[in-house]
Amino acid sequence: MAIGLIGKKKGMIRVFLKDGTAVPATVIEIKPNYITAIRTKEKDGYLALQVGAFEGKEKHLTKPQLGHLKKVGKILRVLKEFRVDSVEGYQIGQELKVSDVFQTGELVDVVGKSKGRGFAGTMKRWDFGGFPKSHGHRYHRAVGSIGNRSDPGRVWKSKRMAGHWGNEPIRVQSLLVLDVIPEKGILLVKGSVPGPNGGIVFVEKSRIANRKSQRLKLNRIRYMVDTLVKGVTENEGG
Repeated sequence: MAIGLIGKKKGMIRVFLKDGTAVPATVIEIKPNYITAIRTKEKDGYLALQVGAFEGKEKHLTKPQLGHLKKVGKILRVLKEFRVDSVEGYQIGQELKVSDVFQTGELVDVVGKSKGRGFAGTMKRWDFGGFPKSHGHRYHRAVGSIGNRSDPGRVWKSKRMAGHWGNEPIRVQSLLVLDVIPEKGILLVKGSVPGPNGGIVFVEKSRIANRKSQRLKLNRIRYMVDTLVKGVTENEGG
């Protein structure tokens, strides 16, 4: 387990390799983060570092939150704890930049809230097949049966039905870091990440990077970092 950072999804672009191959990538803006609290086994029972980002105004925070951030000396709107193996070398108020935590060619996990889709039916929400559209059928996109006679005589919890879709935390694992631009606070990762443009995301070292399958995957795609054409991109999504 290692420390992560809080960033903002800026949008998707295309980057190019030297052979002309186009690679879809996501631009994540990571402004300086600050350590706001240190959790220790003696006091809290576990090891973790609380990180804060996105400076705001006093009116946007409660008095307890302002008191908590008093030692940091900055008003930060977003806080996140990251479990770590050791808290040695860290102190409250310490600034963390994207280049201090992430390097090109490594695998990271990105956690964000998916786009909210509102109320959706079962075919759209759960990819149900629906009923036949032939003559004689009155139901086409209905949910169908949700129970079975008198036993159990109720609808089971977690039954897939119509309801609110999206706006839930999603973790995308093992994304390759294509480039780190420290002067702009930009992290470029291969593929897509959850959430809309401008959404808050949490980036951390990949939890599954040590698996054999992921080591083989990294060996297979690592050439992209070495053959990436710097500064040649095509804007796709803002």
